[in-house]
Amino acid sequence: MSTEHKIRSNQLIHEKSPYLLQHAYNPVDWYPWSEKAFEKAESKDKPIFLSIGYSTCHWCHVMERESFEDADVAKILNDNFISIKVDREERPDIDQVYMTVCQALTGHGGWPLSIFMTPDKNPFFAGTYFPRDAKWGHAGLQDILSKISEKWNEDRNKLYQAGENIVEQISPHLSTNTSGEVSENILLDAYKDFQESFDPHYGGFGGAPKFPAPHNLFFLLRHYKHTSEKNALHMVEKTLQSMHRGGIFDHIGFGFSRYSTDEKWLVPHFEKMLYDNALLSIAYLECYQVTGKDVYALAAREIFTYVLRDMTSHGGAFYSAEDADSEGEEGKFYVWTPEEIIEILGQEKGDMFCQIYDITGEGNFEGKNIPNLIKTTPEEKAKEWNVNENELRGSIEECRIKLFKEREKREYPYKDDKILTAWNGLMIASLARGASILEEDRYANAAFGAADFIWKNMRKNDGRLLARYREGEAAFNAYLEDYAFLTWGMLELYETTLEPVHLSRAVTLTEQMIDLFYDRENGGFFLYGKDAEKLFARPKEAFDGAFPSGNSVAALNLLRIARLTGDSHLDDIAEQQIKAFAGNIKDNPRAYSYFLTAIQFALYPSREIVIAGSTQDNQVNKMISSVHRQFTPNTLLILHQEGKNKDKIEKLIPFVKEQKPVDGKATAYICQNFTCHAPVTEAGALEKELQ
Repeated sequence: MSTEHKIRSNQLIHEKSPYLLQHAYNPVDWYPWSEKAFEKAESKDKPIFLSIGYSTCHWCHVMERESFEDADVAKILNDNFISIKVDREERPDIDQVYMTVCQALTGHGGWPLSIFMTPDKNPFFAGTYFPRDAKWGHAGLQDILSKISEKWNEDRNKLYQAGENIVEQISPHLSTNTSGEVSENILLDAYKDFQESFDPHYGGFGGAPKFPAPHNLFFLLRHYKHTSEKNALHMVEKTLQSMHRGGIFDHIGFGFSRYSTDEKWLVPHFEKMLYDNALLSIAYLECYQVTGKDVYALAAREIFTYVLRDMTSHGGAFYSAEDADSEGEEGKFYVWTPEEIIEILGQEKGDMFCQIYDITGEGNFEGKNIPNLIKTTPEEKAKEWNVNENELRGSIEECRIKLFKEREKREYPYKDDKILTAWNGLMIASLARGASILEEDRYANAAFGAADFIWKNMRKNDGRLLARYREGEAAFNAYLEDYAFLTWGMLELYETTLEPVHLSRAVTLTEQMIDLFYDRENGGFFLYGKDAEKLFARPKEAFDGAFPSGNSVAALNLLRIARLTGDSHLDDIAEQQIKAFAGNIKDNPRAYSYFLTAIQFALYPSREIVIAGSTQDNQVNKMISSVHRQFTPNTLLILHQEGKNKDKIEKLIPFVKEQKPVDGKATAYICQNFTCHAPVTEAGALEKELQ
């Protein structure tokens, strides 16, 4: 950014969003989304240019460099428009409403999102990235601005009419859903869809670009569990192994990038998002539970190493993302030449590392190299070289640590250090699962630290949850995703630690969610609360995109809490919610993969296990561990013990009052499909029941 642009800041300088602050010294006279901006557009009689993006978006940076830092473009915008910047991660409500407009008008969407609208917020033209000048068949932003300005001055009534027509046509699609009934057929149809779109060579579904979409794998693992369909497990394993071997995984510092630009998972879009790493770690953990293969536990541990090292705030909550770019180049931080590797490791170990990780003179990315294991693995090389595999892996790890330390000296990609409630909820859920499955208390401590930070710092005095925290400021009424994802995290924390406080918080959040977001007439939950700013539509979405929808996660949460607490009212709401979206899901089941996990939970037998006894008793701990080790997604675990938490858990779960230790022994009470079995008093007997 040139010095002259830094002389004068615009209205964004007062914001907390890293994305908005990135644009605070543009010559464009940006406003944040505010009544002030709309009042000015009204008083000046100007159209609005709305630009939506996020801080680690590569093409947002490109458009800024090309256009928003350009004096000529800025002059056109400042003279003829009121320009508004929105961080989509702070305002998913605004983003979803206007992204739907863009998709309807152009057939595609993405970021940066560019919307032209009237002062009364009605859109009349939309697009995504525009180059400064026309090229490769794309209209240039300068030309678009000039033409819209000309049209506004000559016949703005047509633009107003166009905006009203667009709002009239799109609003119903944002707020309505197609109801129906669900059966096992919907799950079988989804499985067939996944089979047909599966890539047998590299894993994943469809062609390039490929997104991880871990919730697809959640569904397939549950399908395997319930049907013993081996190909479901094969699709999961092939995908997880291919991603972990590919360049989408950072083999030097760990963590996954957002998506792969090619079918092989080799060349990523290098930005790292908290939500991807949270969801992927759950997928690897669940696959480890199912298969017992250490490679999946290793992948989960590596993700946790990255998140706890690089993405954790001093307060214990988790940052949002890391940029793809450094020094103005995408991926520069992550790529290597053979000469660099050999200089750091020496000739012998450098050659070894280059051969294993595909580091060549020609390069695999713009003349340089993304380390990957697509062509070979340490296991294969150990056989080829006739060396001990464990010794080779030890040598590789020594090399990796040296390269990591050297890489840390490079200019680091930008880190978006805002704390989002929703994405923290996903990471809390993952770390809690990691703690129970891998038996690592530090993961539970990290999950609790983040949950406690949010509970203490990101709620209003009346308990209303907030969506974003940065530099001491919590802001924006939380959205459905915030409530649903944080509830998920609290449920996982409860089942890991068996501390009633986490279940109590999950219940409190669910009660608030129902009050604020529930559509009592048609079922399902709206994206923003009844106490929020009213946009031209109130979206209600169940589609599972880059991460699961708020409705999908809420449906499964409701079912779990209903079974845990015996609250049939929540079960009724979950049933109504599933029926509310059943028609949409039947039309395209693969697009609702996390919602399908809620349907799996609802349709297949569920099981509640109450362990009565003290955690001072070794048999109690063995029983808890045996439940945690198994992949039993329809099983819920409760601890009933004497002491300070006895009254709390009995208040939350009244039916446990009569479930006490038999003859003073640790006792497991198992109820399956609404029928209770005889209690067992040996950990081994419980293990047999679980299997």
